[in-house]
This record gives sequence, C-alpha cells and structure tokens, in this order.
Amino acid sequence: MQGFRGFPPGKQPQIRIPNQFFSELLPVIDHLGEMKITLYCFWALYRQEGAYRYVRFAEALADESLVQGLTDKSDARERVLRDAFERAVARSTLLAAAVEIQGEPETVYFMNTAHGRNAIQAIANGDWWPGDEKRPLQLITERPNIFVLYEQNIGSITPIVAEQLRDAEDEYPDHWLAEAIKIAVEQNKRSWRYIQAILERWSAEGKHKHAVDGRDTSQYGTQKGDYSDFSEC
Repeated sequence: MQGFRGFPPGKQPQIRIPNQFFSELLPVIDHLGEMKITLYCFWALYRQEGAYRYVRFAEALADESLVQGLTDKSDARERVLRDAFERAVARSTLLAAAVEIQGEPETVYFMNTAHGRNAIQAIANGDWWPGDEKRPLQLITERPNIFVLYEQNIGSITPIVAEQLRDAEDEYPDHWLAEAIKIAVEQNKRSWRYIQAILERWSAEGKHKHAVDGRDTSQYGTQKGDYSDFSEC
C-alpha cells in the first residue's frame, strides 16, 4: 500500500462537493471505479470556467494519475475507464453526449446539475456544442452495462463471473443480455448459469421461437414452462 505523506501546512486549494453526494450517492456507490470517476469529475469540472463545463473521455484517458488509479494493466485502461463512466451515467450522476470535436468522435460528460441538464438541452436544440466547430450531434441514452445490470438484479460479481460477463458482451446483443436478466429476475432464478442458458437457447434456436400466442417470450418470461428446464447453479 502506498502511503500518504499528509497535507502540507498553509491554505490549500479546495473544491466544492454538494452535501447530497455524501447523503445520497456515497451510501449506494459500491464500485471503486465509479467512485473515483465521480470524484474526478467534481474536481475537473470545478477547475473549469464558462456556462457549460464538461469532461472529455479522451482527456480523462490521457490523465495518468486517474487511469493508473483504476488499473495497472495498460491494455485495459480504456475499457476500465469507460466502464467507470458508464456506471456513473447509469446511476444518473453524470450525463453523456456523443459529439464530434474538430472532426473526431468524442464522448463528453456533464454533472447532473441544472447547468449540466441545460447543456444537454442546448445540444439537443442545436444552440450549443462542445469544441470549436459545429457538428451533427447524437445524444447518448446510455443503458446500464452488463456489470451494472448483473449487480443490481442478480448479485455480486466474482472474478469468474466477470470474465463470463465480458465474453457475453462480445457474443450477444445488449438488449438480449438485458432481457435475459429480466427473465431470470421474473422467474426468481438469479444466477448467471440460468441467464447463460437463455442466451444460448436464443442463439441456437432463434430468439422468437418460443412464442406464446404470437408473442415473443423474451418479453414474457413469467410464462410457465418457457424456461422451466433451465438448470440453476
């Protein structure tokens, strides 16, 4: 563990963090990356000036102190950082927009404050955009990633399950993952093995094969017998 030599004497620069962070967010944030990126954004945004303050993903990725504190694996930095941002967006602590800055695609993040919400609205209205040039913009409606969905609905993630979730992200569409987790919850079969069995069946037999009265059973997971033969660990 790296020690801390303490704060030096004299007046130190400070930033403001709303009381609501300590009363509402701190008790529920259970992921270290999400906690670090939330605090980082408070710090980065407070140091800026102007009506609209935002954090660019590329700039955060270039911050060695930040990314080294998230992972010691150089080839995993972008993935781990994006995961931390996505968790904060999924919790609605941050707001995100996909933009083009000087011709390059970029994701920018705003704190979910009145100013941040105004910035998102200004982008949606075409009244303002980050960067130097006006470009077509696409707002991001970020969905919770597979890790957030699993933790919120199924349970804690072990290293083995984490690896399986990453493989599933690469193999199946996002909406399949979300629907399979939803079915597991509705059937009270909260295990990755059960979710994986649903995904494998959809992949092998077609997602719409098990329709009931013409309906897609992926949206009606409580129908008796639809997934009753799936084993659970």
